[in-house]
Amino acid sequence: MTSCDLAIVRGTPRDRRAQHPTTAALVVEIADSSVRLGRGLEARVHARAGIADYWIVHPADGTVEVYRDPARERRRRWRYRAVSVVPAGERVIPLAAPFSAIPVADLLP
Repeated sequence: MTSCDLAIVRGTPRDRRAQHPTTAALVVEIADSSVRLGRGLEARVHARAGIADYWIVHPADGTVEVYRDPARERRRRWRYRAVSVVPAGERVIPLAAPFSAIPVADLLP
């Protein structure tokens, strides 16, 4: 897994005593000047790792890009088949916690 701003992993701290997590239920990036990297290379890397839920938070415009459904394309290239933009007035729901709707505004500074 690449570097990210936040990763939510399944299990308890006790589960990680013997082994570091190899995947995450949710990866969150905070957009800055590297937003193009997040949309391109980072998204492909996370899709290939099987990260089902990848978010890019955009503080400047008050939105969250939500990437889901990682899939392998031809020539071993990976991408997310479902991409949506959620505005500040709405909520985003993590796949790993479907009853936990998070207001986008709560993810913004």
